[in-house]
Amino acid sequence: MLPSLRQFLKLLPLLWLPMACQPDRSSPNTTPGAATTQPQTQQLRDDLGRQLTVAAQPRRIMALAPSATEMLYAVADTATIIARTQNCDYPAAVLRKPIVNSYPLDMEKLVALHPDIVFTVEGITSLDDAARLASFGIPVYYQRFQTLPDVFRGLRDMGRILHRQPQARRLTDSLQAELTAITQTAPPNQQRPRVLAITWQDPIYVYGQNTLFTDKIRVAGGQNAVTEKFAQPYPALTREYILKLNPDVLIGGSFGKLDSTFFKNYPELKRINAYQTRRVYGITGNLMERPGPRVVESVRELQRIISSH
Repeated sequence: MLPSLRQFLKLLPLLWLPMACQPDRSSPNTTPGAATTQPQTQQLRDDLGRQLTVAAQPRRIMALAPSATEMLYAVADTATIIARTQNCDYPAAVLRKPIVNSYPLDMEKLVALHPDIVFTVEGITSLDDAARLASFGIPVYYQRFQTLPDVFRGLRDMGRILHRQPQARRLTDSLQAELTAITQTAPPNQQRPRVLAITWQDPIYVYGQNTLFTDKIRVAGGQNAVTEKFAQPYPALTREYILKLNPDVLIGGSFGKLDSTFFKNYPELKRINAYQTRRVYGITGNLMERPGPRVVESVRELQRIISSH
């Protein structure tokens, strides 16, 4: 019996070895079937209602609209921004990025950059171009801005997609606080001047009712002189229609500049209130045109114009 016992004791460590190699099935990290990898993609719906499949962690991003590029610089990790369009000029750091022509779209150069996602604004990039990019595996995310809250939501959407929610939230909270302060100083509705903003002189294109300008001028203390909703956001108006609107303020250039061009070409428009009271003003084009992180700065400029008389 004694030799057999001695042999058993020698074998005992070997008998425990297989048991020690078995996983601890009570541990949540080793539960059979547990997920061990992160999702590779995220499913998105853009502002046009289009479904997109985008990389879960976009590392190569760009925008085809100057306003969207400004938003990326305000929210994203700027090292992930791989290019700009020929019209993107703010902030100054963007000028160091390679250019992809947006109109007509340089499809070959854009595809060669292999972006994980391309941001754009409704009306800037054609749906046909977006479809072609999608065929190369490049998702295009459209944003739509008709009100100031839309701009703040767009910034937060970018933050969510790019996993930069804290940065986006801090920015939008700050902008909203500034906007609230401006709103509190706005005059009563009956004292709000009617403002006509021109985007082109021949033919006369203006900012229509269904544009972001309507909300900005409201917050600034005025009202869009164009109250009718046209199919086009920037309708072409006849001289007769503008005489009927009879705006109190005209935005599109300084009085001296427009007096020698616009009003020289359309002398009958000198009858409108804006000309009679010389309330004709120029405005910073980029601020007026771009629904981005400088949108509150644009409202402040409009407020200064309205209050100067």
